[in-house]
Amino acid sequence: MPEIVNLSISKSAAAELSRQASFAGTPGQMFIDLINDLDNEGWLHIRLKPGDCNGSPISRTEGVTLFADSTKFSLFKGLVLDYYGDLSGGGFLISSPENSIRCSCGSGFKLLI
Repeated sequence: MPEIVNLSISKSAAAELSRQASFAGTPGQMFIDLINDLDNEGWLHIRLKPGDCNGSPISRTEGVTLFADSTKFSLFKGLVLDYYGDLSGGGFLISSPENSIRCSCGSGFKLLI
């Protein structure tokens, strides 16, 4: 049985994911990955790519399916993916679970185990 992951996507993040996926030619499909920054005290940072990248579905909202590597599903539990945009640009932000701290950049976090 597949693992259940409680990853939430805000409406603004879903809209931007949909825009990026369509622009890349993979409408409704985006891949999220976590990169371990070993040089910077073990922070995990998100990376988004168009398509499914041979991942498994992790979340679906507003017509966008987010895929991830199934071996990293446990790291996504309780995360919230959001997007902000203003005149100077925009970016994805991650809100992390209770057992973690968020990086000041907004796109990374560290688990407190």
